[in-house]
Amino acid sequence: MTTFKEIRGTAIQSVSSDPSNPEEGQIWYNNTIGVLKGYRSLGGVWASGGNYPVSIFEPGSAGTQTAGLGFGGRTGPGGQTNATKEYDGSTWSAGGNLGTARYHLGGAGTQTAGLGFGGYRGAPTNDDTNLTEEYDGTSWGPGGNMTTARFGLGGAGTQTAALAFGGGLNPGDSNATEEYNGSTWGPGGNLATARRALAGAGTQTAGLAFGGVTSTTQQSATEEYDGSAWTAGGSLNTARRQLAGCGTQTAALAFGGNIAPPVTGATEKYDGTSWTTTGTMGTARYVLGGCGTQTAGLGFSGYAAPGVSAATEEFTDPTLTVQKITTS
Repeated sequence: MTTFKEIRGTAIQSVSSDPSNPEEGQIWYNNTIGVLKGYRSLGGVWASGGNYPVSIFEPGSAGTQTAGLGFGGRTGPGGQTNATKEYDGSTWSAGGNLGTARYHLGGAGTQTAGLGFGGYRGAPTNDDTNLTEEYDGTSWGPGGNMTTARFGLGGAGTQTAALAFGGGLNPGDSNATEEYNGSTWGPGGNLATARRALAGAGTQTAGLAFGGVTSTTQQSATEEYDGSAWTAGGSLNTARRQLAGCGTQTAALAFGGNIAPPVTGATEKYDGTSWTTTGTMGTARYVLGGCGTQTAGLGFSGYAAPGVSAATEEFTDPTLTVQKITTS
C-alpha cells in the first residue's frame, strides 16, 4: 500500500499545536488534542461587504473587488438615478454623477477610468440610448455615441478598448457588437445568438458573452470573441438572464440572475472550455452589479424578491480552512 510519505515526499508531522501558516494540502497530527488535521480549499465562498448606499437595481458596473464602481440604475417603477458610488473593499462612497440618468446600461474599465454606455432612460423620454460617458475617478464626461441604441447589453474591456454586444432594442434583441477606441465606436463581429440581459467578461480582443434571454427563452449559451468573430464556448449549467459577470475569457465568473422563476444566487466559474458550479451567493438576486476577477469578485444591489437589495457580497476562491480529518 502506498504511504503518505511516498505520495507527498514527507511524513505526517506530529506537532503540539497547529501550524500558523499551513500550505494547501498539508496534513499534521496535533498530539496535544490527539487529532489529525489538514488544510484544504472549500472552493469559492461569498461573504458580506458594505451595503450599497441606496437600494437600486440595473446599475452599470466596473472595476475590482477593492476598487469597484457602480453607476446609474433604477430606483423603482419609473425611477432612475445618475448617482455613482465607489467601493474601497469595505465601504461605498459618493462619486461624480453621470451626465444622463439611466439604467440597464453597459460598463467597462476601472474605478478611475470607467466607461458607461447604452441603457434605458425613463420619463420623460422612455427610450433606449446610445450615449457613452467616460469616468476619470472624479467626474463623467461625454464619449462617442454608440451606433446602435440599446439596453441590457454586455460589456468588457477598458475605457480605451471596450466591447459592447447584444442588448434589447425597441422592438427585438440585438446580436450587434461594437468596439470602442477611446473616442469612437466601430463595428465588430455579430453574436451568433441575439439576446439581451446577458453578461460579459474579458477584453476587446478576448471577450466572453454568456447567459441572457431571447424573447422569453433563458439562455445558457457562451460565446468567445477573438477581436473579429464570436465562436461557441461551453454552456452555463444554469440558463438565466439578468445575471452579472467578471473576469477574463479563460477565467470568468457568472453569478445571480433570473431563471424565470425563481431568482438565483448560483455562481459558476469558466476555465476557457466549461463552466463548473461553486459557492452560492448569500442573497439570490438579478439585475445586479458585478465586477472583479474570478478569484475576487464583487456583487452588489439588484432585485431580490420581494424587493430591491442594497447588499454587497465579496467572492473569494479558493477559501482555505483547517479541518479535522476523519475516516469512514
